[in-house]
Amino acid sequence: MSQKHPTLGVLFALAAALLFGVNASTTKVIIESGISAEMVVFVRSLSAGLIALTWALIANPKLLKVPKRLIPALILLGVIGVGSLQWTYSLAVLYLPIGVALLIEYTAVLWVPIIALVFFKEKVKRQIWLGAALVLGGLAVVGQVWDSALDPVGVFFGFAAAASLTTYFITGERIQRHLPTNVVMTYGMGISAVIFSLAADFGSFDFGRLSQAVNLAGNLSGFDTPLWFMLIFMGIFGSFLPMAFSYLALRHLSATVVGVVATLETVTAALIALLWLGELISTTQALGSMVVIAGILLAQTARNAKAVKVVD
Repeated sequence: MSQKHPTLGVLFALAAALLFGVNASTTKVIIESGISAEMVVFVRSLSAGLIALTWALIANPKLLKVPKRLIPALILLGVIGVGSLQWTYSLAVLYLPIGVALLIEYTAVLWVPIIALVFFKEKVKRQIWLGAALVLGGLAVVGQVWDSALDPVGVFFGFAAAASLTTYFITGERIQRHLPTNVVMTYGMGISAVIFSLAADFGSFDFGRLSQAVNLAGNLSGFDTPLWFMLIFMGIFGSFLPMAFSYLALRHLSATVVGVVATLETVTAALIALLWLGELISTTQALGSMVVIAGILLAQTARNAKAVKVVD
């Protein structure tokens, strides 16, 4: 295994959080322009999958032949941990303020140690229960349950994204012990692309729209860009690079530390949505968000901080 550089690992994790934060607003603008969530997932998966495949072919094509025992886990990762995650996430940010959608999605960090405790008999610290209380209480404040301030459809897709992200964390962590990053991404993204090529309605899609201008909306409403550019930008900077950075961070840091840094995505996404789209949340929701983040951090550090043994 190559030498570990913790500082480099933190930089990789920060870069992933920033790019995922930008992608939230990018995805919302693309879907609001009339592109379906299914098409968005297909483009993200295909773009990232092709780049990862090229990377794998250049590095060591023999590693693309994976053991049969890992195929079910790769299918689960591709269908739920990648495809379903991107689809439910795209719909959550469409119906909810981006910061709120990401907070709900990241409750996955709470469920991972609980599942590890119940199903894999891993030891977790008692702080998980305090973290759970903070997350649930904070979400109640963010959602202002006393007056139903949030769109229930968006909340549903937010929690569905959390379930998918839980699958991504648990499955991806275990697969990384046996396969290198580029191979995991090739199969995960490839399977997702195949599934959503069937779900995306290409028959009724007007490919002439690719050259049409998309207004960047919000505080950037004075600017337009071709749809094809937005889709390519999303595929590279909103999918391949942040996911690659996340996996590369695991080469230098424990999964716990990477997860803690990844939580910053909720902050960067909300800040970018404010600066770009002008999305505002109330003072009460901001306070509730801080409580949720505190609970997520407690939950994330509840598992023993074991470094994931990844394959180079």
